[in-house]
Amino acid sequence: MPDNKKVLLIAYQFSVVVKSIENKLKELGYTVNSLSDNMELLKGLLDASDLVVMYLPNDAGDDSEKISDISLICDSVKDAGINMIFIGDPSCKDTLSRIIPRIEGFEWVNRPLDIEKFAHTVSKAIETRPDIFAKKRILLIDDDPSYAKMIREWIKDSYRVDIVTAGMQAIKFLLKVKEDEPVDLILLDYEMPVVDGPQVLQMLRQDPATADIPVVFLTGIGTKEAVARVMALKPKGYILKSTTRENLMVFLHEKLH
Repeated sequence: MPDNKKVLLIAYQFSVVVKSIENKLKELGYTVNSLSDNMELLKGLLDASDLVVMYLPNDAGDDSEKISDISLICDSVKDAGINMIFIGDPSCKDTLSRIIPRIEGFEWVNRPLDIEKFAHTVSKAIETRPDIFAKKRILLIDDDPSYAKMIREWIKDSYRVDIVTAGMQAIKFLLKVKEDEPVDLILLDYEMPVVDGPQVLQMLRQDPATADIPVVFLTGIGTKEAVARVMALKPKGYILKSTTRENLMVFLHEKLH
């Protein structure tokens, strides 16, 4: 049995399923505190918790107020140094991960809920720090959302991935990055409208806050002349957009480890 471990269960509306989760946690020997919509109580409850379990409603990815709450909870849980398990629909995970990438650093259990699988996840999560503390962080800047999403799917198990689709959006994003959650590498599309890759690189180098972040160009053209043009800007490297997942993973490992 757990040694007086405490779990904070967050749900917007308590239902039969949520009650079964609470009962299972108690059956496993955990002390359970519950929170619904009073986020002012969050910090006090977190200070007395070893794990957070959040049961997400179906509209979690479509409701701006809930998205704001979830983002706040992620930050608060990270600051508390504990782990968290989200329970939700797989499609909700995809939507929320695009909006709040740090969700990827926590555990996720799909609905409909397999209660025994959930119990196993709880046992593992309560004894470990979340991956959000361990994974290197990559910012992917590309105006092609489909390509960006594919790359994110390829590497998300090994790295935290943030996506922006425009150069100025990337600059604004980087200026808001917290000191304890730095971006370790930027994958930058060479050819983009309005503000292209070389212009973004120039702006990054002019700002002391971003000047030292390694930048790797993504380019769709592999001719000798095109590569020479890319490397003349002295990035940390380049990689062709036609590369395979395996080659990309090897490349990133060499750059980040």
